Amino acid sequence: MPAGDAQRTWFPEMVQSLRSRWYRSMSMAELIELRGQLDAMLQSIRSERGLLPALVYCRHCKSRHRAAPPRVSLRALILALARFGIASLDESRALEKSWKRCRQSQQLDLYGKPVERVTAPVACDQSGEQPEDSAGEPPDIA
Repeated sequence: MPAGDAQRTWFPEMVQSLRSRWYRSMSMAELIELRGQLDAMLQSIRSERGLLPALVYCRHCKSRHRAAPPRVSLRALILALARFGIASLDESRALEKSWKRCRQSQQLDLYGKPVERVTAPVACDQSGEQPEDSAGEPPDIA
């Protein structure tokens, strides 16, 4: 394995694919789809080459663990357009602002998927029973 591949996100074949597939009038939906294809390509490359995520030191347990495997976010794709000279810096900035507005208005995550709403779990003791309020009765759950 070449040095640095454990942390690498943009492999040459991914950059080539980005160059050939991206165009200026691409819609945000198409850009999200391209991001998914590039992320799948990254996972495939890492799997085929047997690349494991980098080792990181955990200050809490004082040991080394594998980091989360790298993924391609939509912002990373947009920044890569400028980084690799595929789009101008101004085009990249405008696209980044457009993505930010789209992400906020449609409530999307970093990868262009709808944000899942997490509801707070109902507190319970370790026996799995509902907790009782100060009157000794289970709380009303509406």
